Amino acid sequence: MKALNTFAAVAIAATTLLAATSASATGLATCDSGAKSTWQPQATLEKQLKDKGWQIRRIKEDGGCYEVYAVTDKGDRVEAYFHPVTLAPVPTKAR
Repeated sequence: MKALNTFAAVAIAATTLLAATSASATGLATCDSGAKSTWQPQATLEKQLKDKGWQIRRIKEDGGCYEVYAVTDKGDRVEAYFHPVTLAPVPTKAR
């Protein structure tokens, strides 16, 4: 009985960890971004993109990157990723 309880506890912990991980990152891009104290503010990225003619809908953190939902200067809707330290575009994996 004790082994069954231990197994159940491990299964619950693993499920909880998996759910938390999948909820916090899409897996389309990841950044080795280091400590958040080294990140540039989201407002800096937003200004950089607006200066290019983008209309920003939302910026959030995902996979250690900044994930941007926007409309480009050409009218294309995009979901783009940027490194939070360098603000350089990050390539994404195919869905």
